[in-house]
Amino acid sequence: MKTVTLNNGVEMPVLGFGVYQVPDDETEHVVAQALDAGYRAIDTAASYQNEAAVGRAIAGSGIARDELFVTTKLWMEHAGDEATPAAFYRSLDRLGLDYVDLYLIHQPFNDYYGAWRAMEKLLEQGRVRAIGVSNFFPDRLADLIAHNDVTPAVNQIETHVYYQRGFDHQVMAEYGVRHESWGPFAEGRNNMFTDPGLSAIGEALGKSVGQVVLRWLIQREVIVIPKSVRPERMRENLDVFDFELTAAQMEQIAAMDTNTSLFFDHRDPAIARDFAKRHIDV
Repeated sequence: MKTVTLNNGVEMPVLGFGVYQVPDDETEHVVAQALDAGYRAIDTAASYQNEAAVGRAIAGSGIARDELFVTTKLWMEHAGDEATPAAFYRSLDRLGLDYVDLYLIHQPFNDYYGAWRAMEKLLEQGRVRAIGVSNFFPDRLADLIAHNDVTPAVNQIETHVYYQRGFDHQVMAEYGVRHESWGPFAEGRNNMFTDPGLSAIGEALGKSVGQVVLRWLIQREVIVIPKSVRPERMRENLDVFDFELTAAQMEQIAAMDTNTSLFFDHRDPAIARDFAKRHIDV
């Protein structure tokens, strides 16, 4: 598996497996299949309510811990100097691990400055190998970096062919923050999997639309965490390292950008109010 080097020297697989919206009672089986297919990076979150199932799959895999890269995330209601460590150790307990490889602030709301200070301490203590953020727009990312000691290693944001985040990518590169995509397939919206242009590129390369999209992101130096509950699709999503898109093909896909979220905008006050009402069972 190809890896990228984070800003603290930690190696992270460029392609991992996401478990967002995988039901808790299916997660252990699905993650076990993903590990069997060859995935070594798993992305979960406290708010997904499936950390324990991820942990059981890891424990039952027989794969050495140092061969895995596990990411989980802090939900916003647990942000703060005191609340964050407690939430982290609950996640660690559910996962059944001694440490996680990457711990992210899930949303740019509530006391994420207090959360970041607590996460810096967890990093110093060796309970996490790297810390980062998710869903941070460039202004909030730059401000967080300006007022803290540790620069986030990763910013995980909505990124796909319809919302390519070019300016965000540029700012992250300037600060040495790795760009990670959630929703790389746009959850199939806009009929992405049957898009004529993407389909034509796939046919020319003997690859699926999904493989074309993942390859396009990887060539942009974006980390990807596609999700699938089908073993054949899991294997297909891994098979993206034996071809390259041409400059013309990259430009063709770049022209698909609408610069608009297909899900929600974190700068919308209504979204902030809605997220504040979401409580997770821990």
